[in-house]
Amino acid sequence: MTADRILVVDNEADIRRFIEVNLRLEGFEVVSAPDGEEGLAAAFEVDPSLVLLDVMMPGIDGIEVCRRLRADPRTSHVPVILLTAKSMTVDKVVGLAAGADDYVLKPFDPMELVARVRTTMRRAADLRGASPLTGLPGNHRIEGEIARRLDQGQDIAVAYVDLNNFKAYNDHYGFLEGDKVIQATAQVLRDVLTGTAYAEAFLGHIGGDDFVMLFDPVQADDVCSESIRRFDEMIPTLYAPEDRERGYLELRDRRGEMRRFGLVSIAIGVTTNAHRTFLDHRDIVAVATEMKTHVKSAHPDTSAYALDGRTG
Repeated sequence: MTADRILVVDNEADIRRFIEVNLRLEGFEVVSAPDGEEGLAAAFEVDPSLVLLDVMMPGIDGIEVCRRLRADPRTSHVPVILLTAKSMTVDKVVGLAAGADDYVLKPFDPMELVARVRTTMRRAADLRGASPLTGLPGNHRIEGEIARRLDQGQDIAVAYVDLNNFKAYNDHYGFLEGDKVIQATAQVLRDVLTGTAYAEAFLGHIGGDDFVMLFDPVQADDVCSESIRRFDEMIPTLYAPEDRERGYLELRDRRGEMRRFGLVSIAIGVTTNAHRTFLDHRDIVAVATEMKTHVKSAHPDTSAYALDGRTG
């Protein structure tokens, strides 16, 4: 995995070296620049993961550098942390208004600096990949979380979640109401995972009506059963009374023929690495997807889950 690249822009050589040493000890790649002019040039050239930017510099100061970084499409997404003196409260206010993500007061503790760097980068990554509809992490973060846990040797369950009859609901009620189903589904899954008391439980939104859950393999049956129970309790409330009472929608299918579609239900396919080896995150996702497809085929109108029991 490629190391994250940090750009350090500070006119004081001793501070630059101090930051460089501490960041490199933590596994970061570091590029540095002695002033704002060179800092801007470096930012456009090296594509940094984050910029550490001193406020008080001769020539172009840190506030102006931050404004220019935010205004340029090449760097508008790059998180910026300002380095500022304790007494300069106005720097913090002006810097945040210019688009900075955080600030660190001088003199600073190296452990605090590293923690701020990691937190700011993680927050920025979450925002870049978040679903605008649910606010949940998207594909990039999902893949990264699975890969990280596999690399660390963690036992994880990967659950691929999809909805049955969602297209029929969308066609009948419209996209705005369909969005409410997606948001309500996200809330159900979030509540279930929160209730597991597993600190590293994770929920991501691939897009549309597809979600991914990561949790402790020993909780697989409980998580899936509780997700189904809560979903089946919630979904009727999003139907009109007459449709809810009837228990189905009657619509024309793709061939133009009238067909009955049951209420939206949830399909969950699960696999784990507890008894099976996966070296790549794509492999474990592929098996979870396979299990989800099997569930949808076997139970097209009812909520159900399937847990991959293969070993090897």
